[in-house]
Amino acid sequence: MTESLMTEPSDPGYEASYPKLGRAEIERLTPFGTRRSVVKGEVLFDQGDGSRSFFVVLEGSLEIVSPGLDGESRITVYHPGQFTGEVDILLGRPSLVRARAITDGSVLEIRPTILRQIVETDTEIGEILLRAFGNRRAHLVSNHFGGLVLIGSRFSSDTLRLKEFLARNDQPFAYLDLETDAAVKELLEKFAFSVADIPVVICRNQPALRNPSNAEVAKCLGFNPQIDKVHVHDVVIVGAGPSGLAAAVYAASEGLEVLVLEGSAPGGQAGSSSHIENYLGFPSGITGQDLADRAFIQAEKFGAQVAVARTVDGVTCDSQPFIIRCTGAESARGRTVVIASGAEYRRLSLPNLNQFEGVGVYYDATVLEAQLCANEEVAVVGGGNSAGQAATFLAKVAKHVYMLVRGTGLSESMSQYLIRRIEEIPTITLHLRTQVVALEGKTHLERISWKSDENGQTETREIRHLFSMTGATPNTAWLDGCLALDDRHFIKTGADLSPEELKTAHWPLRRQPYLFETSVPRIFAIGDVRSGSVKRVASAVGEGSVVVQLLHIVLAE
Repeated sequence: MTESLMTEPSDPGYEASYPKLGRAEIERLTPFGTRRSVVKGEVLFDQGDGSRSFFVVLEGSLEIVSPGLDGESRITVYHPGQFTGEVDILLGRPSLVRARAITDGSVLEIRPTILRQIVETDTEIGEILLRAFGNRRAHLVSNHFGGLVLIGSRFSSDTLRLKEFLARNDQPFAYLDLETDAAVKELLEKFAFSVADIPVVICRNQPALRNPSNAEVAKCLGFNPQIDKVHVHDVVIVGAGPSGLAAAVYAASEGLEVLVLEGSAPGGQAGSSSHIENYLGFPSGITGQDLADRAFIQAEKFGAQVAVARTVDGVTCDSQPFIIRCTGAESARGRTVVIASGAEYRRLSLPNLNQFEGVGVYYDATVLEAQLCANEEVAVVGGGNSAGQAATFLAKVAKHVYMLVRGTGLSESMSQYLIRRIEEIPTITLHLRTQVVALEGKTHLERISWKSDENGQTETREIRHLFSMTGATPNTAWLDGCLALDDRHFIKTGADLSPEELKTAHWPLRRQPYLFETSVPRIFAIGDVRSGSVKRVASAVGEGSVVVQLLHIVLAE
């Protein structure tokens, strides 16, 4: 049975999502493809197909459907001049949908490798395709198309982990909650699971997964290309935050062979920002997720390989090419390395913090977390821009937001526009010189206590959601002494490296380290992980672009 959930020509945004190519544009594409006939009922590609072609309808019509547990849902119908595809075809990932001929007809078939060349070299057609692909992906995500089902509970931290991983990787999924969906237990029994096994991921036609790791889900969905552990890349970038993605875009666009290894999802810490308003070129603001998605597509467009859920746990510093080791996956080799592994929020010094992480204590403030705390009181810990963005975002859905800041004010750590906004929102209360001293609850956070350093008083409130966004701890533990670090464990680079540090590191060259170059030649550090960096998205992107010029220099040495 096919349920119709089609996007109609009268719907807003239809033309941008499903444009029709003109005769001249089709003629430009014709030399790159093969014209072939199709017959009614023929499946041109199916859900889960990884290597599928791009089709332009010349005669007849095609339907795009999403197979699910309850049958098919029709998404749209393509007529002559329209074309198939969405973001996955550029990423080389399995298809989320099925394409089938409704009538006899003909199509122009173009292989995905050729399609990527067209997108890169034909600006006009490339812009049409990229805009359509992005809009179609958003439609799939918002309507939960794609055949993936997550069964979980609001009281499960692993459920939130998987929801965040899928959302941050722009992966559509249907979510069934143990507490609110009556059919969950019956569905679990169908797959021979019990309530104790949640979260459970049902991944297309593959065996269901019991509380899988992010890497297992990535493998199930075909997110990552196979990495040849013998092949040597021009540059391996560790981390796909703003700096890492910028480096990938500029390096790949300038002809370097690029591999990006990301432990979770593109965007880094900035990817969880609900609304970035002071980034150049976006006067009305942009979410961290949207910014990351655009940069990710740009990197792939120019030929960079991006592997997600690949946690780097070591690098060989004493031999070249460098070998970058990944937990539970094949190693990668690079002639140069760019470390853009970023930083994490500092964890609160509370003995039972682990008990509530993911079930009341959060380090992101996205739509997912906002859904959990609608019409409830929440607390935000921190006085930087991320905390300010979180507070103003949560104030739209929460009953009241309490900002808890250790310092005596916000002006030294937060942008003025955010300070003004916080002052203007009546449902935000700011507590300065205040620290959280206790968390209480059973299966979920139920109340928190904070203490004022100003009057010494402790206040306890029935707050079930606390957002911790304070300080920064660099992701450098995996380096295991390979590079020179400062006293806070950020990576030292360039002129910040003292003669003593270079001597200890056995710096082998007559020249001094270049800007962003570490104590090991050809290994660079950029973005939040670098000592002395400005913790802003714009500066991270700037460092990612500048480092590419240095890569060209060292590769030519």
